[in-house]
Amino acid sequence: MSVTSTELENGIRLIQFSGQSATQSFSREFLPQIAQAIDAGLTHPHVRAIVLTGEGKFFSAGADIHAFAQSIKDEDAPQLIRDLTGILHPLLTRMRQSATISIAAINGACAGGGLGLALACDARIASPKAKMAASYSGMGLSPDGGTTWLLPRLVGNQVSRRFFLENEIWDAEQCVSVGAIDALVGDENLIDAACEMAGRWSQWGNHTKEATKHLLDVQSNHDFETHLKHERTLIEAAGTTPAFKEGVTAFIEKRKPNFQQNE
Repeated sequence: MSVTSTELENGIRLIQFSGQSATQSFSREFLPQIAQAIDAGLTHPHVRAIVLTGEGKFFSAGADIHAFAQSIKDEDAPQLIRDLTGILHPLLTRMRQSATISIAAINGACAGGGLGLALACDARIASPKAKMAASYSGMGLSPDGGTTWLLPRLVGNQVSRRFFLENEIWDAEQCVSVGAIDALVGDENLIDAACEMAGRWSQWGNHTKEATKHLLDVQSNHDFETHLKHERTLIEAAGTTPAFKEGVTAFIEKRKPNFQQNE
């Protein structure tokens, strides 16, 4: 299998892209496999977090360039792009909107749509071999995969502008310095560190996770008064959840809350 899923402790699922699913992730053959594996994690009632990683030198290297070349010969390039973005873009939206936490454990290069996949995760932990590249400019393309929406929110507009228009390649230390990666760890600790973060971030109630992710994504589109109203609506809804009852009870009883038993 090019995409494998492994159940770990605490409701964490490890999804690994290997072989061509890492080197040619965004092809008609492998992108549906990637989307199916991630969707299965997002919708499983007992999976609270997913950790995405690659193999060898690649996390997810983006498109199959040979398929692009063939599509140009066949005069089918717009349809190929439409087919691939038609799978990738809804997947990224589902990841951003899900209560399931997603962590990218970046072991190597992520580029193009693979960069979008990493940026769409809730956090990114990387090994020293990690690299980020857009790679669109060099192929005469404009960016996709949500990269021009996601990256500026992490590193700022002008840093993103340079990244895309200079066609830069960031190594792991550069990624950390600009804020595109949350933590840098050794190769041997990459998966453990990602799983530890996944466990911490996924311990809260589903409404808390989903609403928090949503509020952070929409805040730049709201004026302050509108956003306050939005927060009020969501926190009122939180007051009806079993997790709220558990949180208050645990506080009074001076113990750590167990939200998993209430979801």
